Amino acid sequence: MRFGPAVLALGGCLSLLFSVVSAQAQTAEVAGLQLPEGAVSRSQRETALGTYALPIGAFSETGIPLRLQEGHILRRTWSLQGDATVLQVLDVLRRQLVEQGYEILFQCESRQCGGFDFRFGIEVVPAPDMVVSLPDYHFLAAQKPALSAAETTAQQAVSLLVSRSGAATYIQLIEVTPDKQAPLPLSTVEAHEPEPEPLTGAENPALGLETLLEKQGHVVLDGVEFRTGAETLGQQAVASLQELADFLDKTPKAQLLIVGHTDSVGSLEDNTSLSLRRAQVVKETLVSTYGVAEGRIAVAGAGFMAPIASNLNAAGRERNRRVEAVILSR
Repeated sequence: MRFGPAVLALGGCLSLLFSVVSAQAQTAEVAGLQLPEGAVSRSQRETALGTYALPIGAFSETGIPLRLQEGHILRRTWSLQGDATVLQVLDVLRRQLVEQGYEILFQCESRQCGGFDFRFGIEVVPAPDMVVSLPDYHFLAAQKPALSAAETTAQQAVSLLVSRSGAATYIQLIEVTPDKQAPLPLSTVEAHEPEPEPLTGAENPALGLETLLEKQGHVVLDGVEFRTGAETLGQQAVASLQELADFLDKTPKAQLLIVGHTDSVGSLEDNTSLSLRRAQVVKETLVSTYGVAEGRIAVAGAGFMAPIASNLNAAGRERNRRVEAVILSR
């Protein structure tokens, strides 16, 4: 299912949010990246020596073009509150990379990247440290040019993934640094407690499904629950599906993606297939029981790749066995 590309007008929209960035990025003496004002650290994961599959093209029938980069791998994430768009945040960081000699290898927005297939085909730090909204993310891959023929296999490479979910923008930076080279220095930002996980109507009865969809861009469907390995809907799902059908009836141009999720019991292949079947069951019920047009709903299965709780205990696994509705367009 396709959805219309967002029309992004930059102009004067960068405002004071990026005033510090603009000033420091233009100063030749400043090395590294200056993050947008207000960005707070969420996580840092490090691999002393490993291989990172750097995406260098969009998803197609043959998959995602990848280039294997070997070296020290540093994965860092941040979140930012405010009204800045995904492209505004990416643009600030992209300009700084270019000013420091990086070449842009590949860049895309969610639809051009391949939507769901691209997002779940690349490495993403797990939620809640990194949250990716399927209809609103941008990706960029860049590298430092080799200074000599001997360095062609040891180039410094980075990827940037920026997405907006609810009122927050999330930033993921993955760097692969050859031996004896330092990672990009960054501005110091203080860590804070992770933001609350996406709400459901049951967790906050004052907010209905429509309000949660508007605020977060996606919502866990209350009552759409499954036992491990099961794919049968129970009566407790009726209220959520009726509310979702009402939302679609009130917004005739809206299109949704129904995403199934599983716990971690079993293989990735089996769970991905199971989660897709769960999403398909929800779609079929919306179409056959509530009269929703089939073409307005796409389905996907994420398996256990996007947990919202720990899979190490029964309560966490139960929360992870869920179905979410994601707004693609309206």
